[in-house]
Amino acid sequence: MTETTTPITMDIHEILTRLPHRYPILLVDRVVELVKGERIRAIKNVSINEPFFLGHFPHRPVMPGVLILEAMAQAATLLALRSMDMVLDEKSVVYFAGIDGARFKRPVEPGDQLVLEVTLGRAKAGIYKFAAKALVGDQVAAEAELMCTMRRIEA
Repeated sequence: MTETTTPITMDIHEILTRLPHRYPILLVDRVVELVKGERIRAIKNVSINEPFFLGHFPHRPVMPGVLILEAMAQAATLLALRSMDMVLDEKSVVYFAGIDGARFKRPVEPGDQLVLEVTLGRAKAGIYKFAAKALVGDQVAAEAELMCTMRRIEA
């Protein structure tokens, strides 16, 4: 394998240096495989201790779909940043620019391990397009096309 195709892994400590998110919205626990400019496979361990389970739903806890999309977007951000060997500073932020074709196929419950698989489709004019899937075991829980953009914050 060449340097650009050698899979990269990231533990929580490296993730925390690359993403600005913190508890309770940090939704990536580990990167098990990242190939620069191509794809990422990351993990979110879903615990009953997540604050959203208090209200969604008390009688049958289910991870909200918007948070599954957010987890996929965080994995996509890690892929884009690591592909460019970039670390965000306090004046940079990555935003959603679009979500297309979002489908939810299986509920995600406490105790599940959410596997986030994201592939970079294209990067043009500061817009990144990704194909993303979230799986539990071999079952697709959610999938979507995500578009993200990076912007400088002017204070």
